[in-house]
Amino acid sequence: MAVKRDTKYVLSDYLVASARLGEKPAWERLYRLWHRRFVAHAWRLCGDTAAAQDHVQDAWTEIYRSLGKLANDRAFAAWAYRIVTRKVMYGQRQAARETVLSADMLEHAASDDGAAKHAAQLRLTLAQAMAHLPPKQRAAIALFYGEGMHIVEIAVATDVPVGTVKTRLMHARQKLKDILEGE
Repeated sequence: MAVKRDTKYVLSDYLVASARLGEKPAWERLYRLWHRRFVAHAWRLCGDTAAAQDHVQDAWTEIYRSLGKLANDRAFAAWAYRIVTRKVMYGQRQAARETVLSADMLEHAASDDGAAKHAAQLRLTLAQAMAHLPPKQRAAIALFYGEGMHIVEIAVATDVPVGTVKTRLMHARQKLKDILEGE
């Protein structure tokens, strides 16, 4: 049984193939298609908006240089997420500091009204809980729930076996449950 692919992924396949042929408009559109998602993923991993943008910019440089080496256009998303994840993890080790929530998010949560304020508070609480997860578990959770990736894609993106992804998800869910129920 064939799995139906999201339109974004079909477009991405075409753009990757075109960008590999040197078509600048395809590269620019590929960038626009994925950039926000990569920044969101990087932010979920490091908790800092400016750092996330820096890590993603570094990742785009590597993606651009290495796109010709990508053997399968359909693997672009998992391959690119792996690069983004690796850049963030490297940056985290280099900074050797705890993840902190950005002041921008805190200001935004404080300025919302009613239901929007409640939703912002829930996002803030979840972000704070995720900040307590080890980076590898945080990456697995972020890719699974935040990006809707399948376990096999996460395994490719994080360069670990499928069983390791499942274990990280299981432990991350349990830690999040313990943290959130403790409040």
